[in-house]
Amino acid sequence: MIISNMTMNEFTAGLEKTRTVLVPFGSTEEHGTHLPLDTDTLHASEVGRKLAEVRDIFIAPPIHYGVCRSTFNHPGTLSISTETLKVLTLDVVSALYRQGLRNFVLISGHAGGTHMATLTDAGEMLLQQYPDIKIAVLTEYMIAAKVGKELIETDGDSHAGEIETSRMLHSHPQLVKGTAEREFPDFPVGMLVRDKQKYWPGGVWGDPGKASAEKGAKLEKLVVQELNTFVDRMENWQE
Repeated sequence: MIISNMTMNEFTAGLEKTRTVLVPFGSTEEHGTHLPLDTDTLHASEVGRKLAEVRDIFIAPPIHYGVCRSTFNHPGTLSISTETLKVLTLDVVSALYRQGLRNFVLISGHAGGTHMATLTDAGEMLLQQYPDIKIAVLTEYMIAAKVGKELIETDGDSHAGEIETSRMLHSHPQLVKGTAEREFPDFPVGMLVRDKQKYWPGGVWGDPGKASAEKGAKLEKLVVQELNTFVDRMENWQE
């Protein structure tokens, strides 16, 4: 049940089937020279859409902005502050709660450490604010890396590399502009730097050359299966 496509009557009827909602978080962030800035959002939204095809679950409208610390200087990245992301998360979940939802899966296609820590912090606050909710914070990319590890050829593959490029070649091939060179960032250990692109010029973390649409299809299927199992456990979980 895609909330943005529903009428008010359809939403009300949906509450008779489930009180679980998946909220896709993404980013507007560089993904090399070959993938669109909306890659993270598209990943999270797509698995939500596919999950809604196999079970009763609400899928909230995606959030297209995230905290992008390492790519802050790269062309096209539109990063927001941790304060903004935290307040936005609190407000969105509170609005969904007022509408009757009680089980919340915050799934992020953007896996930045600061970004994920902010979502987790917001989730902890929400647990204290609403004693009758369940809330989970998941990284969509980390699920793909875990369940698809037998498919991935690149050690340490991450941002705009084999995994993400394969996913986009499958789900949105029209948005993939060729490929990019294998690359890993070279940030100085322990140092905070102003010119982050100096240490990560191409914006790729992995090897896009190893990507394929076939891998992407398999990865997407595995992620949806893993999410479906997770939601089953969440809905039946007692603290």
